[in-house]
Amino acid sequence: MSGHMKRSMASQEYQGEVASPAKAKRPHKGLREAMKDEEVQVHVDDLCVAILDKYPKARHHFLVLPREDIPGLHDLTAAHVGLLRHLESVGYSIIEKRGLDKGDFRLGYHAIPSMIQLHLHVISQDFVSPRLETQRHWNSFTTDFFVESFKFIDDIAKNGKFTLLNREQAMDLLSTELRCHKCNFEPSNIPDLKQHLERNIHEFTEGE
Repeated sequence: MSGHMKRSMASQEYQGEVASPAKAKRPHKGLREAMKDEEVQVHVDDLCVAILDKYPKARHHFLVLPREDIPGLHDLTAAHVGLLRHLESVGYSIIEKRGLDKGDFRLGYHAIPSMIQLHLHVISQDFVSPRLETQRHWNSFTTDFFVESFKFIDDIAKNGKFTLLNREQAMDLLSTELRCHKCNFEPSNIPDLKQHLERNIHEFTEGE
């Protein structure tokens, strides 16, 4: 089965965009290889490459990665601010080109990335995806563990490095009790949360 057909079948299941699993890599090393895969590329320029997230946590989930070899957040300095702004601009352009609403998305970085190579998440806020499976998945996108791009850029510009969270603070956020990101609902587990999200998806995404 071709990668295109696999993406189509997955999209029919939850109306999302996914990358083909045909060329699975070790998760912590796969991004640099994925950047070279034309099947998953959604944007390419001299400074960066944007791809479909291989394990999307929402209907629309993209990663924007610099071509420059930057392993992670703590490898950045104030000299990278221009590049970070470019990554953010590309993220918004991907949303626009798909005719989607910017208000339904957040752009940001995980305080402790799980994969090598700096990557900006561009993710819709429906969080309807079979790949969203654990409390850590949820908290990594709905707590301050997810550092919004504009805050991240401001921190790097002012301090010359990432200072907003230390490792202990970030890990504590991942163990936060489950809570809906749009209301006060406190689900007992992930299946309970996902049912809540699917029931309220239209209310959560309209008029934002």
